[in-house]
Amino acid sequence: MALKKVISADDAVALIRDGDVVASSGYGGNGNPEALFAAIERRFQAGNGPKNITLVWAGGQGDGKERGLNRLGYEGLLKRTIGGHYGLMPRIEALAVANKIAAYNFPEGVITHLYRDIAAGKPGTATRVGIGTFVDPRLEGGKVNAAATEDLVQVIDIGGEEYLFFRRLPIHVALIRGTTADPEGNVTMERESLRLETLAMALAVRNSGGVVLCQVERIAQSGSLDARRVRVPGILVDAVVEAAPDEHMQNYGTHYNPALSGEIRIPAERMKPLPLDGTKVIARRTAMELLPNSIVNLGIGLPDAVSAVAAEERIEDLITLTVDPGVIGGVPLGGLDFGAAVNFSAAIDHPYQFDFIDGGGLDVACLGYAECDGLGNVNASRFADRVPGCGGFINISQNSGKVIFAGTFTSGGLDVAVGGGKIEIRKEGKYRKFTNRVGQITFSGVEAAKRDQEVLYVTERCVFRLRGEGLELTEVAPGVDVKRQILDLLPFAPNVSGVKEMEPSIFSAPPMRLRDRLLDLRVEDRLSYDPASNTVFMNYSGMRVRTQADLDRIKSAVDGLLGPLNKRVYSIVNYDRFEADPEIMDAYLDLVRYVEEKYYIAVSRYTNSGFMRLKLGSELEKRKVSSHVYESRTEARNHLKSSGRRE
Repeated sequence: MALKKVISADDAVALIRDGDVVASSGYGGNGNPEALFAAIERRFQAGNGPKNITLVWAGGQGDGKERGLNRLGYEGLLKRTIGGHYGLMPRIEALAVANKIAAYNFPEGVITHLYRDIAAGKPGTATRVGIGTFVDPRLEGGKVNAAATEDLVQVIDIGGEEYLFFRRLPIHVALIRGTTADPEGNVTMERESLRLETLAMALAVRNSGGVVLCQVERIAQSGSLDARRVRVPGILVDAVVEAAPDEHMQNYGTHYNPALSGEIRIPAERMKPLPLDGTKVIARRTAMELLPNSIVNLGIGLPDAVSAVAAEERIEDLITLTVDPGVIGGVPLGGLDFGAAVNFSAAIDHPYQFDFIDGGGLDVACLGYAECDGLGNVNASRFADRVPGCGGFINISQNSGKVIFAGTFTSGGLDVAVGGGKIEIRKEGKYRKFTNRVGQITFSGVEAAKRDQEVLYVTERCVFRLRGEGLELTEVAPGVDVKRQILDLLPFAPNVSGVKEMEPSIFSAPPMRLRDRLLDLRVEDRLSYDPASNTVFMNYSGMRVRTQADLDRIKSAVDGLLGPLNKRVYSIVNYDRFEADPEIMDAYLDLVRYVEEKYYIAVSRYTNSGFMRLKLGSELEKRKVSSHVYESRTEARNHLKSSGRRE
């Protein structure tokens, strides 16, 4: 068999020249072309270059020690880095902190989209992602250190709206990986845990006149690959390297598990529940914000514990959990397996996942944080002498319908005891995570308040919400002294009004019966009336109406709230992820007409579902009642303003 494009790793990396721009694919420990990284390291240590390269990557690629892009962390080898996440690459991070390289940190999703725009010959990527954060050139422009003097981001105006423009750069070499290749360079990915940005990167480099080097675990005979399974066509690949098994692990946590590549599904019973501690408390309280049919993104660290809670509470079939490198559904994994999932329903390319995220496809995002200030600004990218970077944090937090920042109240030695329906703070952590001013703005609370975004901050002892003027303390855990263990530890004064106790079941060993909660209508908890604006808010998000008994409960709850007022009101109704079974839909819409005719001055409805907007709109129009259904809460609120409602 003629091997054609199949060569050794050392011969492949010999194609990299001094000063080249080199891009690599991977995410955490998933999909890293380790054999190519190792060959570059050998070549440099032997004194044969390459020197002064610019290294570009989207998701952080490393194990926090020696593997992944850590192999390239040498002064002289690197001149400039443009990365989404540095936290798993301490060697490169140390070079950046020491000002030995010109280092930039851009949002992960922006970098994946930049690959596509480079491939298409566009001048760069224009996006609103990053406005008001450290990536904004009016703040730091994504520059990590003083050596990064060149401006790579600028503010532009399109149709009277501000955007950030990330200009294109030529990419000379792509380091990618797949599972199987033939001698012509056609590549499949059947045993990979993620598809990543492999295709977009290969297109960008090929159309920039560069070379694409691909690592695989096996070589197939010419013409034997199923063309429908080829993820990177041979016309884009210049060299194929067959890697040894130890340099082609599925990820740094797993040598090979067919469940991670979607070849099998594993029984849910094999997923162990979390111990009852502070982490589980935070994950449980976060999970209580989830609604049926919602699409949820889980960040790295503590938020990935939410997937374990979802499995234990048997709600994984009621929601769709996602991770930003492209896995949809199933149970996302943590630790060295982070980025992969088991029992997932689909896996798409990394850039397409960020199309979905940037376009507002996520209902909820659960993310960690390092610092938070009184305005709701969050730092998750830089603190002390660490520069972990933003990863996909900015894309996700800025564009999700609801954001939940989950983390401990203090860090560095925090010791808590959980049980019996309460929590005991036995020892405070050395470091206070709530501060007067965050060290770097990774999430802008000010911009989020302008967008009317729903934002929560969940800790083991309390919950805050973002309001227009900053943070508001809304819940406190049983067993916590509000003044001594919360307010006295804050360098700012949050709004404190109507504070509730967190659910005691969060702090007890048995499961919380979260599945029953999600399937229960609980209509009374979904209605609220604001006397100041004479407005009733109806949160039907995630609610499913099945029977006439459900309709009777809704009618009773609405009559019970609005009947005693003896006057008409304004109304805003949230129909995100709302469902009414077909056999009850007509009766439900008749109930809507009854409520509107009896109680409303004006009503504004909204949902992010195009299907529901069309369905509700057409059916309400038939009943000759208000039929316009808006796309967002802001549009719905503005409609009521124009109707004469005063807020």
